Amino acid sequence: MLGAVTPMKTIEDRDAVAEPARKNDSEKRGRKASKEVRQLQLIEATIDSLAKRGYAETTMADVADGAGLSRGIVNFHFESKEKLLVATLQHMYDEYSAHWRNALQKAGDDPARQLQALVAADFDRSICNKRKLAAWCAFWGEAKSRPTYQALSSSRDAYYQQIFIDLCTTLKESGGYAYEPQVMALALSAMLEGLWLRMMMGTEDTTRETALQAANEFLVAAFPEHYR
Repeated sequence: MLGAVTPMKTIEDRDAVAEPARKNDSEKRGRKASKEVRQLQLIEATIDSLAKRGYAETTMADVADGAGLSRGIVNFHFESKEKLLVATLQHMYDEYSAHWRNALQKAGDDPARQLQALVAADFDRSICNKRKLAAWCAFWGEAKSRPTYQALSSSRDAYYQQIFIDLCTTLKESGGYAYEPQVMALALSAMLEGLWLRMMMGTEDTTRETALQAANEFLVAAFPEHYR
């Protein structure tokens, strides 16, 4: 009887020790998730404030009120307005990068289809809306005087631009075009950024639909052998 009881007690004792450990792990994961949720709330509220008030007029108090949280919560997670804004810019770049990478992957291996997918991705409602365009413009206006913003954007923009250069190079080889790939990629990027700016300014004849149509017309004119 003693031999049968002892192992059972050992298992029970082990489970009793393991249970608090599992509970602590669960609580840690819960706190981590809660922290991420709070930070995302504050970042989204920052985007709202940038779109509504602009860069200079956005304050930590505005963000707290917009998120429905206390001002102490904002200070706890980001400590300063600058850190909050850097985190917001980082979030926007991460979101934009994930969006165009997903579009590129879905386009398959055809370079013409890939380029068209990247162009179309720029006018998807989840990325291209007045709220986010206004926030982007707020950051662009500050980038020249803020090295942190420049460092964050330059590496992302350079990689994205290289994708355009590579695609323009491939299309030139297969279509027999006379353009310089780097110059054509620059023209394409400038056209897309210009359309974003026109939408942000509320130009009457520029909507997401008309902007996408204009971008596609650019592709037809620049790459007639690939887009008919």
